[in-house]
Amino acid sequence: MSEISPIRLMIVDDHAIVRLGLRQFLAGSPDLEVVAEAEDGREAIALCDAVEPDVVLMDLVMPGMDGAAATRRIRRAHPTIQVIALTGYLDEHLVRDALEAGAIAYLLKDVGSDRLAAAIRDAHRGRGTLDSAVAHIVIRAAASPPPLGHDLSVREQQVLTLIAKGLTNRQIAERLFLSPGTVRIYVSHLLSKLGAANRTEALALALQHHLIPRDGVDPRVER
Repeated sequence: MSEISPIRLMIVDDHAIVRLGLRQFLAGSPDLEVVAEAEDGREAIALCDAVEPDVVLMDLVMPGMDGAAATRRIRRAHPTIQVIALTGYLDEHLVRDALEAGAIAYLLKDVGSDRLAAAIRDAHRGRGTLDSAVAHIVIRAAASPPPLGHDLSVREQQVLTLIAKGLTNRQIAERLFLSPGTVRIYVSHLLSKLGAANRTEALALALQHHLIPRDGVDPRVER
């Protein structure tokens, strides 16, 4: 009977002492093998191309390319490589960025060796793991309504910005090289998405929810 190959790991962290600690941390698990180390996101991407580990332990806050950006690049180029975000920061934005980038797990660096080893094995099988505190953040974010204007397209945002400057549909059409009819459609869509009855109400909501800067509004439009 052939032996099962160990899970091949890469550790990505800008602190050498952390990388050494993780190596020692995992040394007691014979089914896990550290095959590469990287000190930043760019080096991690290059090493993934060369070494093709099974699982990457990815720090998130690093100089140069951060962990979320590196995770996104790695997952696009190597869909079979799983990434575990392993960080000292419990921050909603970091959690969101890491998971949206494709990390299968998010753990804090104070995780125990047994739990980390189990998370690596689960990641290799395609199963996710979240630190309990992270899970609360994810649940809270999922239960919160999305911010007003989150679904505006780039073009609708442009039209809204020009409305704030006091431009008419025809002037907006000329500025964006569109037909007036197309601009009317964009205006209708953004009014609907903002729940506004007219341009004035849309502008008030946009200012209230910081969709446009106040210094970008023509004072005459607010009257």
